[in-house]
Amino acid sequence: MSTTDTRPVPLSRNRNYQLLWVSQASAELGVNITTIAFPLLVLALTGSPSAASLVLVTMSAARLVVGLPAGALADRWNRKAVMVLCEAAQAVAAGSLVLALWWDVATVPHMVAVAAVIGVAAALFEPAEEATLPNLVPAEQLGTAVSINAARGYLAQLLGTAAGGFLFAVGRVVPFLVDLISHTIAFLGLLFLRVPQQERKSAPVGQLGSEIVTGVRWVWQQRPLRTMALCAVLLNLFFTAFYLVVIILAQTRNVPAGEIGVMASLLGVGGLLGALAAPLLHRLISPAVSIIGVFWVLAALTPLTIWIDSGYLMGLLFAGMAFTLPAANTTISTYQLLLTPDELRGRLGGVMGVATGVAGTAGPALGGVLMELLPATTAVLVCTGGIALTALLVTLSPTLRNFPRPTVPVEEHGATTTEERAS
Repeated sequence: MSTTDTRPVPLSRNRNYQLLWVSQASAELGVNITTIAFPLLVLALTGSPSAASLVLVTMSAARLVVGLPAGALADRWNRKAVMVLCEAAQAVAAGSLVLALWWDVATVPHMVAVAAVIGVAAALFEPAEEATLPNLVPAEQLGTAVSINAARGYLAQLLGTAAGGFLFAVGRVVPFLVDLISHTIAFLGLLFLRVPQQERKSAPVGQLGSEIVTGVRWVWQQRPLRTMALCAVLLNLFFTAFYLVVIILAQTRNVPAGEIGVMASLLGVGGLLGALAAPLLHRLISPAVSIIGVFWVLAALTPLTIWIDSGYLMGLLFAGMAFTLPAANTTISTYQLLLTPDELRGRLGGVMGVATGVAGTAGPALGGVLMELLPATTAVLVCTGGIALTALLVTLSPTLRNFPRPTVPVEEHGATTTEERAS
């Protein structure tokens, strides 16, 4: 007598998930290499720090400006097509820069245009990928998939940051040639991706604004989503300000540049280890403890930087801070994706991306202002106070104290990876 095995296919043998993961590991490596090499290239060609910063500002600004429309378009358009075209656009942009450098005709406007393509492509790709993920893996595996994707991002950041400067030293064109190859690999991989048919509405372009409003309204009307978004904005604002303050504080204390680099690297190492541990922590720790605990851990650890003069010890402190984040992010992201209907998941990603992106952009500006107006140790305490106040608000919030563990919707169980629906 035989029984049918209804257990889901492990992620390690899920062809579509593996294709998506590997292709984006390649693409994210190229993006991180470019992010390091781009300002070095502009400085080498122009000697202008303002021109170098313009390239990075253009990347960030493009992502923010396009973020909300990109989320709506990820719900309107075929998401696989969006991802494939984004990788193609980045490969073409990188290729144009490779040729310009090879022919010695690279200009600042050209490099700014390439940076804009990178920013727009990222804004379009991320909500499309996030919305696609629940359709590639069973809902009960979604938390694990989210955490493994986070590990992918940390790993690409670590390797890309280390490789970017080295490759640029080998030759100015080399980092961008590697970027071209990485996006080409991602493009080819995504061509073979099979995504279940997506229910989408064909609407006139003029209705895009109303679709954006619908997405923002959806997020705002869901109390858990609204509360998490507001808390994430506050935490990102004060933590990114704190990060800049600590870097400047280390420089004023004559911490060697190499040790400051180790500080930044250990932040990524902590995040990577936390992402690898997130699936286990996600199962063992209640959502409320996971989320609220992150805020209090950061509030407790940030003031310790006032008394630490070693870049290595500071790096270990950063690693401890970063380790706590992925488990909470996994809980939050899994809940968001399971709560949100498929036709709104792209807009969810767009809204959340813009909210955290604005905070991440404003944070360094806040940190710079604090360092201009206050002594460094006082600036650290101001950032700590902001994080602690946010932690108190989180703790007092009934929504987050009673945050539910993500559950598997019955209608989605076991129906998200069938080949019959793939296209």
